[in-house]
Amino acid sequence: MRISIMGVSGAGKSTLAASLAERLGLERVELDALNWLPGWRDLHSEDPQAFVDRVEAATRGERWVTDGNYTICQDLIWSRATDVIWLDYPLSVSMPRLLRRTLNRAVTGRELWGTGNREHFTRWFDKDHPVWFTLRHRTRANAKREARFADPKWAGLRLHRVKSPREAEALLERMAADARA
Repeated sequence: MRISIMGVSGAGKSTLAASLAERLGLERVELDALNWLPGWRDLHSEDPQAFVDRVEAATRGERWVTDGNYTICQDLIWSRATDVIWLDYPLSVSMPRLLRRTLNRAVTGRELWGTGNREHFTRWFDKDHPVWFTLRHRTRANAKREARFADPKWAGLRLHRVKSPREAEALLERMAADARA
């Protein structure tokens, strides 16, 4: 089983990926961990091929789950995946989660991805902070995701468009039951 999870910041991609990895015995491939370098340097912008090479190496196996929205490697991941899960939650669900997460990270100073990177309140004013990025790009990104899901190129994938946390939990339970069968 090879699963790609996508959705806006705060939807719960990483949380669902961790649950699937644990319940199904999959390797978790956190795309942010492959992308972010010390000093908040963004590998997919600095050296796109190096980022794609990291993703390619991390998804060679037969049992993994990725979480993230990096367009540059989406075809690669989807061409190897068996399932794609789109967490398509309303902003009323994802935005409070995103705000709690970023506030918690800023308060605790928890290091992210083994890079030394930490959230700081000053980053909240950055135009590319996940909160502002999500508000600016959600509508356009969702239109692209809809088109991607409708593309016959991906007809061989099991595509799951999940509209609520309850639906995500039900999907997790179904996938776990299918894996046991």
